[in-house]
Amino acid sequence: MDLATILGVVSAFSLVIAAIATGGGLAVFFNLPSLLIVVGGTFGATLINYPFGEFLRLLRYLKNALFRDRMPLNASIDLLVKLVRESRKEGILALENRSNDSSIDPFMRQGLVLLVDGLKADTIEDILFLDMESMRERHELGAHIFATMGTVAPAMGLVGTLIGLVQMLQTMDDPSSIGPAMAVALLTTFYGAVLANFIFLPLAGKLRRRSQRELFLRKLIAEGIVAIARGDNPQVVQYRLEAFLPPSWRKKPGSAVARRGK
Repeated sequence: MDLATILGVVSAFSLVIAAIATGGGLAVFFNLPSLLIVVGGTFGATLINYPFGEFLRLLRYLKNALFRDRMPLNASIDLLVKLVRESRKEGILALENRSNDSSIDPFMRQGLVLLVDGLKADTIEDILFLDMESMRERHELGAHIFATMGTVAPAMGLVGTLIGLVQMLQTMDDPSSIGPAMAVALLTTFYGAVLANFIFLPLAGKLRRRSQRELFLRKLIAEGIVAIARGDNPQVVQYRLEAFLPPSWRKKPGSAVARRGK
């Protein structure tokens, strides 16, 4: 889990819990009927929106949002330039062992397989960009599911509020029942707002940002793979790939040490 996620979760929930505790205690903010209405209603409405198979991927999307490794842009550039040199010196088939190296990014290995198979540069470029578009759509689906849950949760809170108000109005002659009914009415709105704004919507935003970063890396890798297929000069390839980086991350002319990337 990256530092931003940890800090966000801790700060958001700890400050809210601290505010609740200073105002009288946490126990009064727990109400099982309210929780069932919001959580059950949110997941039920989401299941209606999406096929069951897509909904089951929710945990995998959550893992991608929270635990995806940082992307080594500079390391990828160095490796691609090295592969360009190897291919020019020993031929494309010399990259066959690299295509089976599990330590290399899977997308890069796919590109190397296409190179070893002898496909032309234009064909390789079309295949790699088709793969990138497919990846973007998959990631967008995960973000869209969490965004849907973020939209539905406050609505379920409103439903719970209406239920609590109806129960309260039906039992106005019994003062002891007014308090529990009002608790359902108010806490469902609270739960819906917390789930939407502290969990579901931030996760949707995190997934979209992860997807943008991965797509950026894949564009860089595709540029390098196509350059190998064209037989470009290694120095030219390095300049082209470093154009993807901010100036402060690029190598200085003549430097053999890469700056630290994203």
